[in-house]
Amino acid sequence: MYGLIGKLKAVPGQRDKLISILLDGVRGMPGCLSYVVAQDPADPDAIWITEVWDKQESHKASLSLPSVQQAIARASPLIAGFGERFETRPVGGHGLG
Repeated sequence: MYGLIGKLKAVPGQRDKLISILLDGVRGMPGCLSYVVAQDPADPDAIWITEVWDKQESHKASLSLPSVQQAIARASPLIAGFGERFETRPVGGHGLG
């Protein structure tokens, strides 16, 4: 398995709209086992995204899907910056089989 955990900073006041776009654009991604978008309780403009994929290649392939490309295009103006980014190797857990 392949995992990513990353932090996005939304343009001030646009976090909820950015979250909506991110959640709308992730349907039907082959190989995606988990995609969680979370608000950062300490920062009103920060979002954490936690992803688990069957393999790294599936994640890379997802970036060329039309729905993901459309979400990226819609979300880009609402992103003020990127924070930490961590690659992980998930070994299991609830919902991952």
